[in-house]
Amino acid sequence: MNRAKATLTSLRLLNSLLSTRTPATRPLATQVTRFSHSIANQFFYNSHFLSTHQKLFFSSKPDSVVELVLANDWSGELERELEKSNAALTHETVVYILKKLYKDPEKASDFFNWVSEKSGFRPSSSVYSIMLRIAVHKESMKQFWITLRKMKEQGFYVDEETYLSILGQLKKAKMASDVAALSHFYNRMLEENAMDNVVKKVVNIVLETEWSVEVENQLGELKIVLSDNFVLRGLKELRNHPSKALNFFHWVGRCNGYEHNTVTYNGIARVVGRDDSIEIFWSVVEEMKSAGHEMDIDTYIKISRQFQKNKMMVDAVKLYEFMMDSPFKPSVQDCGMLLRSISACENPDLDLVFRVAKKYESTGNTRSKAVYDGIHRSLTSAGRFDEAENVMKAMRNAGYQPDNITYSQVVFGLCKARRLQEACKVLDEMEAQGCLPDIKTWTILIQGHCAADDVDNALMCFAKMMEKDCDFDADLLDVLVNGFLSQNRIDGAYKFLVEMVNKVHVRPWQATHKNLIEKLLSVRKLEEALNLLHLMKKQDHPPFPEPFVQYISKFGTVEDAAEFLKALSVKEYPSSTAYLHVFKAFFQEGRHSEAKDLLFKCPHHIRKHGEIGKLFGSAGNSNATS
Repeated sequence: MNRAKATLTSLRLLNSLLSTRTPATRPLATQVTRFSHSIANQFFYNSHFLSTHQKLFFSSKPDSVVELVLANDWSGELERELEKSNAALTHETVVYILKKLYKDPEKASDFFNWVSEKSGFRPSSSVYSIMLRIAVHKESMKQFWITLRKMKEQGFYVDEETYLSILGQLKKAKMASDVAALSHFYNRMLEENAMDNVVKKVVNIVLETEWSVEVENQLGELKIVLSDNFVLRGLKELRNHPSKALNFFHWVGRCNGYEHNTVTYNGIARVVGRDDSIEIFWSVVEEMKSAGHEMDIDTYIKISRQFQKNKMMVDAVKLYEFMMDSPFKPSVQDCGMLLRSISACENPDLDLVFRVAKKYESTGNTRSKAVYDGIHRSLTSAGRFDEAENVMKAMRNAGYQPDNITYSQVVFGLCKARRLQEACKVLDEMEAQGCLPDIKTWTILIQGHCAADDVDNALMCFAKMMEKDCDFDADLLDVLVNGFLSQNRIDGAYKFLVEMVNKVHVRPWQATHKNLIEKLLSVRKLEEALNLLHLMKKQDHPPFPEPFVQYISKFGTVEDAAEFLKALSVKEYPSSTAYLHVFKAFFQEGRHSEAKDLLFKCPHHIRKHGEIGKLFGSAGNSNATS
């Protein structure tokens, strides 16, 4: 069936599913109600955000080196220019440059080799880890193994986090030989690393009791040869005990002959940068700053993402401001990600949004499209449509045309505010501006209707989308199925899903199938649930036996059980384990005669299976298998 016919058939189904019809020509409300001007408006108009060009800005030391490396192909001439610059190639600077070269393994390798061999810079384990992550690609595996060998020769080790991350990338790329080689290398490294035993002794002493002079005396008796690598190992082993990690860090700093540096300060910052030790974290940041050390960009990214993940937005913004005042400024992508995280909160804190934007601008940057969208997203989510409209005007003046992302944010905000008619109107205005709504925009609009318990109008929106020949996907199918189920319209959800699979050829998510199967069985719709199980099998989804076994053992017949087992496998018969689960479930419900009848219908190899024979024998049915 061609797409036009499929669409027509689907629209007919929608008509039958609509439980109530809405007036076809009901007037829509005006677009966006204008609110009174606020401090936020003054912020937008008084800023420098209307410039149309973005300017790269770095402060002081890293500036010349970064620009030289990024702007030129690697060559002997570039090396000579770098040597002439006499830039201090500190740990933080090297990390900063490598992060800038993350998508260019060849140049990253050239820079890493030059900085390691010709300038006298000695990489730390964290620098090596970054280089390994950059080089783990098919075209640069030679450099990867060279780097790994150098790392081992210099007494460094691959930490578990880096190892698992790289291993995952190799597996994803189906590089089986490299997976095996890396696993072998890592395991041998752990066996041969004599430091590992000493670290374990230190950690055991630290964790055994509260910190005290006695603990320090016990550590002193070990006569440890302190190094940056050793300190980092100890800190990582103590990462689940932030206060004890800090005690260990300070004890090391008091030991004769050892002084903390940027590497170890960044190490302790990563350990304590979490929600249950946030006060310790900020004290470490102040201490690091007072000691003249900088947080490196890799440490910042890891801690900031952790803060954002845990909804610690105040601390994430404070950390962003701290880094923007350093020579190693976060990228515009980091700024956009932070703004997106703030906007994702239920009630976005606009003060935090303005702080991020102000700090971004104050260092010489002008707004990118991502930054505009980040601010706009929070305003629309907060229902501040007046200010959001002003941002769109500023965006246009800066040379950025609003696109599906921008308009989708307005649609989302209006739906969140239950202003559904206005949200629909936005899509018409998009088209008038030459911006065709994509599947994401339609999904946001339809999901907004479903969230407002207005599934019938959600279906009307879907029908309009289909008429405009917009592609349909599994995300939107899941939204509509859940909309039906939220109104307990289980039959409607089932008919809709089957129609979309058969006529429009959508492949539903496994989770969509599972959810609907459970709902169907809850209202004794076994035949329909089995049909979905068949569909899952055709679409190569893993089987979903659990609710069927529970249902059939309580309410089903022997024929139901046989039909279920047949639906489970692409082969002629499912596994013996599947049969065993069904038999056990029947026995648990006390339905021994149904279990016995099912056994007689089973193939010979199932009736003679050892575990199944034991099950029937223990239930007093030993004659059943004869």
